[in-house]
Order: sequence, then C-alpha cells, then structure tokens
Amino acid sequence: MLDLTDNLNAKGQILPPNDVVRHDGDDPYLVVAADKGTATFSDIANSVSMEYEFWLGDAFASGGSVGYDHKKMGITAKGAWESVKRHFREMGVDTQSQDFTVVGVGDMSGDVFGNGMLLSKHICLQGAFNHLHIFIDPNPDPVKALAERQRLFDLPRSSWVDYNVNLISKGGGIFDRSAKSIILTPQMKDLFGVSCEKMTPNELIKTLLKQDVDLLWFGGIGTYIKSSQETHMDAGDRTNDALRVDGNEVRAKVLGEGANLGTTQRSRIEYALAGGRLNTDSIDNSAGVDCSDHEVNIKILLDVQVQQKKLTPNARNTLLASMTEEVGELVLWDNYEQTQAISMIQTRGTEQADNQIRLMRMLEKADRLNREIEFLPDDEVLNERVCGGQGLTRPEIAVLMSYAKLWLFDELIASNLPDDELLTDDLMRYFPTPLHKKFAEGISKHRLRREIIATRVTNSMINRVGGTFVSQIAEKTGMMPAEIARAFIVARESFGVRELWSEIESLDNKIPARAQTCMMLAINNLLERGTVWVLRHGDKPIDMKKTVARFKLDISQLAKGLWGVVPKSYQHQIMARAKVFTDDGVPKNLALSVASLLNVASGFDIVELAQLRNLKVCEVAQLYFAMGAKFRFGQLRIECEAIKGTTHWQKLAVSALIEELFSHQRILTDYVLNKAADGENLSKAMDQWAEEHQEAIDRTEQLLTELWMGDVNDISMIAVASRAFKSLSDECLNRSL
Repeated sequence: MLDLTDNLNAKGQILPPNDVVRHDGDDPYLVVAADKGTATFSDIANSVSMEYEFWLGDAFASGGSVGYDHKKMGITAKGAWESVKRHFREMGVDTQSQDFTVVGVGDMSGDVFGNGMLLSKHICLQGAFNHLHIFIDPNPDPVKALAERQRLFDLPRSSWVDYNVNLISKGGGIFDRSAKSIILTPQMKDLFGVSCEKMTPNELIKTLLKQDVDLLWFGGIGTYIKSSQETHMDAGDRTNDALRVDGNEVRAKVLGEGANLGTTQRSRIEYALAGGRLNTDSIDNSAGVDCSDHEVNIKILLDVQVQQKKLTPNARNTLLASMTEEVGELVLWDNYEQTQAISMIQTRGTEQADNQIRLMRMLEKADRLNREIEFLPDDEVLNERVCGGQGLTRPEIAVLMSYAKLWLFDELIASNLPDDELLTDDLMRYFPTPLHKKFAEGISKHRLRREIIATRVTNSMINRVGGTFVSQIAEKTGMMPAEIARAFIVARESFGVRELWSEIESLDNKIPARAQTCMMLAINNLLERGTVWVLRHGDKPIDMKKTVARFKLDISQLAKGLWGVVPKSYQHQIMARAKVFTDDGVPKNLALSVASLLNVASGFDIVELAQLRNLKVCEVAQLYFAMGAKFRFGQLRIECEAIKGTTHWQKLAVSALIEELFSHQRILTDYVLNKAADGENLSKAMDQWAEEHQEAIDRTEQLLTELWMGDVNDISMIAVASRAFKSLSDECLNRSL
C-alpha cells in the first residue's frame, strides 16, 4: 500500500509514488487499523512506515506499543455499552444500578465480549458461547460472577472451560460444542421454557439466541441473525449456517452489537419492527475507529513539535500515554451523542417521514445513495408504514444519518467554512485538554485542520438537529449547505445552548429519558428558528464571529430578564410548560429555562430592534411581547404548528405562515417604536399607536375574535389572520408616509 500512495516531505509537499499512474488527486492520508486479533501487527506496520519514511510515522497503524491499546482501554466495548445504556435508560432501567439478564456471543479473552461483560456489576449472564464451548448459568449471582469473569479476562488466552464451575448456579455448566448431545437439567428446561430432555449443541445455541432476556450482547465473530426473508447464503457466513436464527425469533429486549456483522441489516430492521431495540454495528462499535482517528491526529500534531525540537520523542510518548483516559472520554462522548441523535429522530417518528423521503431522493439524485443496497425502504413502503404509525427504524435511521453526514462533510470541506476563525474552538475541543495551551499554535496549523473542523461541525449539526435539518432548511431558504451551517453555528453560539445541553444530559437516570428528549427537541426548535432568521435577515455573506458578537450578550440578557418583561398571561404559559418537566423531576430552573425558549426564539428580532435605536433589550422585549399578547401571535403560531400537513407543500405552507406571524409581530412592534422618542415610555407609545390606528385594529381584532370562537384547525384560518395583520401593517405604513 505504501508503494502506491502519495507521501509528504518535511516541507509538506506531495511526493507521488514512483512508476504509478494516478487517476485521482493528491491524497497522502493512508492509515491501517488492526482487527480480528491483528493488534500485535501494528508495530510491524509502523516499522515498515518508518522504513518508507512515510509522513505519518508510527501513526500509520494505530494501537501499537506507542499508541492507545484498544483492549486495555476497552474502548470498543465501552462505546457499544453507551448504546446499551441508552436503550435501557429509555426503558426506565439503569444498567449500572439494576440487575438485568444477558446472553452473549464470545468469551472473556475477547476484547469486546470480555470488556463488555465487565462494564456493570449488575450483569446476570445466563448463557454465552464461543467456537468451542457453551456456558449456561440459569440463576447467576452477579457479584460472584463478575469477579470470576474478571479473573478469566486477566487470564491469558482463557476460555469458558477455565470458569470455576462451583460458581455456576444449580443446573448450569460448561458444555462442549463437539458433544453429540447435551442433557438438559430441570433448571435449564425452566430457563428455556422447554420440555425436551436433551438438545444438540447447535440447538442449544439457537435456543440461547432466541432466549427471552434483557440483552443479547455480540462480542464474537460470526453472523448469527438473518431476516425471515433472507437465505443463509444472504448472510455470507457459511460457518454459522446451522446456528443462525431469524430476526423475528429474537426475544431479547435489547441487542448490543459490539462485534461487526453479528446480524444482517435486514434482520435488524425485522427485529426493530417487532419492537426490539438496537442500532447498527457501525454505530455501536464505532469507538475503536474513533479512538484510532484521535491517535493519528494527536500524533500528527505532536510529531511536528518533535521535528521542530519543541518536544523530545520520549516526552511525546509520555504525553500520549498520559492522555489515554481523556481520549477515551472524548471518543465515548461521540458514541453518546450519536445514539442520542437516533433517539431524537425516532421520537419525532412519522412526522419526519416526508423529510426523510426527500433527503433520500436528493442523495439518490446526487448518486450518493442506493436505497436497495442499504435496505432503506422505498417511498411506497415508508408511506405504508406511516399509515400504520411506524416510521424508519433505528437501524434505518442510523444508515441514513451516516449518509447525511458524509454528504454534509463533503459540502463543508469544499467551502471556506473550515477556515473561519470562530471555529478554532471546535477544533480545540477535538483534542485532549493538556494540548490546548501548550500546543495551541500547532493545533491551529494542524495538517488536517480543515477536515477535523468539517467533521466537528457536521457532527454538531446532525447529532443535535437531525440528518434532514440541512436539506429541510435548504428547501425553505434556497441556501447552500455551508451557509446553513454558518447560520446554525451563529444560532448555537448566540443562544448559548451548550450549557442547556449539558444540564439536560447530566440528568441521565435521574429523570425519564422521554423528558430529556422532549427538552432537547425544544432546543432544536429554537435552533431551527434561529438558523432560518440568520439566513433571512443576517448579513450576506454571514460573518459568524461578527454576528455572534452582535447578538450573544443581548440575547443572554433577554433570557435572564424574560420573566420581568413578558405579560402575566405569558408567565402562566411558561409555568404550565415548565410544570410538565418538573413533574418528571427536572430541576425548576432548568425547566423554566427550557419552557422559556418559545419566547427566547424571538431573540434575534428583539435584539435587532433594540440595537437599531440604541434601546435596552428588555425594554423593547416588553413592548414586543405586549404586542404579541394583544393579537395572540404566539397562540396562532402554536395552533399553526399543531396543523399537520399531509403533503410536503402543506408543511412548507405551515412553516411559511409561522415565519409570517413572526414578521408581523416584529413589523408592528417596529411601528410603535417609531412613535417613541428617545427615552419616552414605550407603553405610552403603544397607546398612541393604538389610538391613531383604532379603526384598523378594531377590524383586525373583530376577525380574530371570530376566529377564536371555534377551533383553529385549518391552515386557511391562519392564512386569513395573517392577511389581516398584513393589512394592518400596510395601513400603518401608509399613514406614516
């Protein structure tokens, strides 16, 4: 491979390989990763890299003797465990404090299985198998079993036969897979719910895979589940044809894919449609690859320091080792956010189906997605599901989300967004804290700076606001992905939502997961409103640093002083929204903050109105919200959002009406402000405005009174109201000329 790839010299210039015809562009980035027991080969690969004077040096193969040992870190298993914890948390179970039953594939000498089965004191491992033996423990003692699993994990090249049988509960044991048959004890019969006297080893393994347990944990090599519509040949693992079961036969509540290809994608979908909880292997066990990426990028940074004599090779190696724990935390956070993103998308369910269909069509048109290959449903199948109240499953969401990330990354890397000074903070956040101060300049000049930033922004957007966010905003505004990303970042920073995210995430297992998701979605609504506002009304092109500096402080002041400027009716509404959260155990201050986001969403309008006249933000806010209360703008927007359009165009119409209502409220507030001289009481200005336009206001209020006499359940009703506000605004304009 090194004979065929580009290299870099000390000056960073491309060195193409000799005697090789290249049909692609310059690309010196090539790394290899250990898999399936080849971790010990990393040092060999790195020695070859050194011999070739390849620019990555010992970053060519991660996990070597001077790198992050994945098995010692347990990083792949820990990453998959983040998925497991989320599945159970959403079921109301805390895996770290409540006992739960497990069946697994693998043994304690394996990296993923072994590390995984040490991640909770409450694992009740009832059965497992590897290529030689079957382990059965009908009624395990979680404390004693954990200690014994730890002993086996520490024992080099251990297998299930090394397990102390005296610690296995009555009726269990270790059984040889080469046996002709296995006699079932009464306890095993009771565990499996069978009456037969014996089973072949293969039958016993299939029974384990179909066992009614809380968790089925994949930590070994092999494909053991296919869909009922697939043949064993489709699974592509002839060795395990005799063991394989169908997805609709699996009764485990949760499936954790610490290993690759334990199930086929079709079986994942079949299992999920039947109510099972899982993601995909690419989501669950991504931490290993992520850890390798961090190692490579850290070494690229530090090796430049070594070349510049700012760091000795020994000091570099010591520093690498000292950051092991924090690197692990950074990696696991990515796993946490990815699974959270899938849950938020899944929570929105069928309402996202139309946007998902349009995203898939867009990716197909760009020749970036083949639904058939990825087993994603066509439009007809998905629409049929929607009619039955079912949207995309988690495995399907995971695949589509990954494609959305790949597309957005390419769009961002092709733009100048990664070069923006404001995103230096995103770049810094990628690296462990010991590197931030001492090597800040080196980080800012990192050879893969643009790629890291583009990845960070991509993840921030899609993990937080969903895979269809960019395509949705593009259809609403006609803007390109890079500009949408700029607007999103401005909204994210101006509204200061990072602190809210952290507070909500700190409540894991303290409040219901659905309450956390609901609060996260409330933040997403705020960010969508803010992103669209920046695209509609912000400077062109968007200067992120300047725009954030203009709005962030004033929006923060508005949020802090909101309670003192909204009318009593708004206060009651905020309290009612907050009560929904406090009833679930959310701290009162956080509940109020999230409940207030509906009002803070007008922050850009309010701040701009105040800045144009050099007025205090809270003074303008008081007038703005008084105008909102007078004409019930907020309630109209809520009613508008409640109208579920059945077609894409109806949904766009609803969205456009909501924007119009925000615009009318701003315009009418602006007219009142024009009536107020500097320092004049704004409430008097509103009274004066109302007196001057009483006839037009009366007509508008008469229409609104008639509208509120019934249920506001038709988009045309709100369209008529919006037209009335337009007429009122036009009259104000004409009289001011």
